Amino acid sequence: MKKSTLIGLMAALFMGQSAMAQSTQEISYVEDPAQGYLFNSFSNNWFISAEGGVNYYFDRNNSDRDFLNRFSPNAGLWVGKWFSPIVGLRAGANFTQVKGNGKDGGVGPYGTFEGGIKYMRNEFGFMADAMINLTNWWCGYRPGRVYNGILYGGAGYNFQYVPAYGKNGKRDGWERGTNDNLTAHVGLINNFALNKHISLYLDVRGVILTDDYQVAYPQKNHIDLQAYLGLTYNFNKTDWSAPIVPVIPEIPNCDAVEARLQAANGRIADLERQLRDCLNRPVQTVEAKEGPLCTIYYTIGRSNISRVDNKVLGAVAEIMKSNPNSKYTVCGWADNYTGTDQINDRLRHARANGVEKVLLKNGVNPSQLDVTVNNGNLNDMGEKYVSLDRAVTITENK
Repeated sequence: MKKSTLIGLMAALFMGQSAMAQSTQEISYVEDPAQGYLFNSFSNNWFISAEGGVNYYFDRNNSDRDFLNRFSPNAGLWVGKWFSPIVGLRAGANFTQVKGNGKDGGVGPYGTFEGGIKYMRNEFGFMADAMINLTNWWCGYRPGRVYNGILYGGAGYNFQYVPAYGKNGKRDGWERGTNDNLTAHVGLINNFALNKHISLYLDVRGVILTDDYQVAYPQKNHIDLQAYLGLTYNFNKTDWSAPIVPVIPEIPNCDAVEARLQAANGRIADLERQLRDCLNRPVQTVEAKEGPLCTIYYTIGRSNISRVDNKVLGAVAEIMKSNPNSKYTVCGWADNYTGTDQINDRLRHARANGVEKVLLKNGVNPSQLDVTVNNGNLNDMGEKYVSLDRAVTITENK
């Protein structure tokens, strides 16, 4: 396979793996509040609340009473259900004690109204409210939120109980009054979650009582301002689930990948060009210089032939005997960096004669041998390489 084809396959494999990695990104599924909220089953999101507090009753004659003497207790018990994170309904029973100044419901001594007559009555009623969670409406539903502001409004019906007076004109109990009344109210619950099921709240409420409690100055509508501290317990499931939607991974910007691909293509093209130039380059013929048939090396000052060199010369002798018409030159060498000229000349002759002796011993015809010496250096590569100059070379004569 050509190198250019192999490089192209490797680049294609790399880009294919990159594309596959991008295409196999998993699609995740999450709740999306933007799609609304799922309605829970009817048994979920119910609550019960108990509350108690004080109220302050307004009418035209109450200014004749002391300010603190106009406060009186009230309490309530509610059961309700949230149908969504924003909308809910509740119904309950309420007790309110009203303190006023005037003639009350035709009950008690009529007397003269001048100066006013302090009175007190108890009202027990049933009410129903529609509720809107303002926090979830304006800020979006969030599980685990601590504070929620809840606006509500509704209506009810109150039964009235007033003091009963004996023959001596003193109060000796309570009896049903004659002025039961319709009520309308609106309020704001400041709800603080203590945990998933229990919350504490402050409820501020304005109530309109639609009845005439005073004989001297009839007035059909009276306002009662109320404040409650309450505790709520939420039953079963208390949170809300949003629809599950798929989230498709964002498609990556491919500009960088495309740039890398173009760069890779450029490198491949450059490698292909280099490969063509290499394949088309003319082959240079280099004639190798023919070396000697054999070279025997010696240590400094030595001319004896080792056992290994004897075996080598035995093989050389066999070549010479197989070519009886060829002649060979046996040349002795010594380095010119050590020793004297006399010593080196003696070593050259001794080395050449020793090789000749071994060849003749192995059956080589003396007429095939031309024994000589050379006063130069065999390699002449400098004093560092003198070991290469202590030798005997055997070359075939051409």
